[in-house]
Amino acid sequence: MAKIDAFFHLMHEEGASDLHLVSGQQPAIRIRGEIVRIKYDVLDNDSLKAMLYEIAPEHKVKQFEETGDVDFAYEIPGLARYRANFFMQKWGCAAVFREIPSKILTVDELGLPPVVSRLAYLPRGLVLVTGPTGSGKSTTLAAIIDEANRNRKDHIITIEDPIEFVHQSASCIVNHREVGVHTKSFSAALRGALREDPDIILVGEMRDLETIRLAVEAASTGHLVFGTLHTTSAAKTVDRIIEVFPADEQQQIRSTLADGIRAVISQVLFKRIDKKGRCAALEILIATPAVRNLIRESKTFQIPSMIQTGKKYGMQLLDDAIMDLLNRGWISADEAYAKANDKARFRQYLKTPPTDFTEA
Repeated sequence: MAKIDAFFHLMHEEGASDLHLVSGQQPAIRIRGEIVRIKYDVLDNDSLKAMLYEIAPEHKVKQFEETGDVDFAYEIPGLARYRANFFMQKWGCAAVFREIPSKILTVDELGLPPVVSRLAYLPRGLVLVTGPTGSGKSTTLAAIIDEANRNRKDHIITIEDPIEFVHQSASCIVNHREVGVHTKSFSAALRGALREDPDIILVGEMRDLETIRLAVEAASTGHLVFGTLHTTSAAKTVDRIIEVFPADEQQQIRSTLADGIRAVISQVLFKRIDKKGRCAALEILIATPAVRNLIRESKTFQIPSMIQTGKKYGMQLLDDAIMDLLNRGWISADEAYAKANDKARFRQYLKTPPTDFTEA
């Protein structure tokens, strides 16, 4: 057993999502969104580096030495997988590990709206799951892919950096590809995927122009493509994709995206106050013909009102989802206020409403 494994067992026992190991500091874990120090000696650079190198593949150690940061996955059989990131900082090396549960929860078990599971049955198109880092995007996508894997008879290819949730082939054939190990880049893997008879393609992160272009093209040519972006609303997600392209291509991509997009889920995680754990508030945009016209005609600012009137299709605004969680007594008014888009709507629930400088 590697020396670092003791920290992973502690994480698991405490229900922590992340482990932070930093030279010059005590180790820490994130429990229900908050950093908690572990009663342990302050880590020095040499001993931490030895601990980290014990579990890292040789080529990843070489990459870390050359570039100052590296990503990979580490697994403890029977416990969990971990997404690892090593990086250099002022006082030496550091690492952050995100726990990826070995059991993939279903859409129902996660408490997500039923429309989310229906996305697994789309014949083609682009579905985007967005939100800030640590908002549960990978967990939501894993639930959708699991739904497809159990109930469709297709070929699923995932392209990730690193591989997170591992799906065992059920009714589908599932192939996992890791960037830097099985393929050079997201864009190279996407180009290759189009020759590998896929029905469903999961792109772990749409981080550059080439990857976004290929994902949109794949969705427009008969494939079901799932991807993630770091955006905070459905309208901003559409804008982000279009703004990545050069100005002279933007009108063309508007049309292609309008044809290919099927749904956008934008989510935020909250700490539960009624019991241990966390819950997600989701903004859901379903690409109806009216929504596609807004994208085509550069009227994405009208998307929120379209979501509001599209509840029969399963659409919902983020603030409505947050209000629902607040009314159920699952989340605190303070956190609801902090993460809402329309803060004025939640001020009445605060005991001592702050003077919010962002509203000045």
